[in-house]
Amino acid sequence: MKFIEVVSIPVSDQQVAKEFYLKIGFELIIEAPMGNGDTWLQLGLPGQATSISLVTWFSKIAPGSSQGLVLYTEDIKKEVDELKAKGLTVKDIDDTPWGKFAEFSDPDGNSMVLRQE
Repeated sequence: MKFIEVVSIPVSDQQVAKEFYLKIGFELIIEAPMGNGDTWLQLGLPGQATSISLVTWFSKIAPGSSQGLVLYTEDIKKEVDELKAKGLTVKDIDDTPWGKFAEFSDPDGNSMVLRQE
């Protein structure tokens, strides 16, 4: 094994979720029919190997059940300000001995954490 390629994020509406992730800086990698009415929808951060897939077809993972996806940043204050300017609710920056963290969620409640060393 070399790296994590795709992380599945369970959502209730792929198009609503896609617009959210595009709004926060992800780019569309692929959006293609899979058959049976399902769509493969994959997005990623620019220049990164690991991406996410917005999934609606896994019955065992409910929309909003993904918690704690960590997104690294070199300037957490700037990122938090930009997300808030886009209308997102972001929790206060938590300054710990092991880094700074700020949590926010997508429309389904899947949480993400910004992290700065």
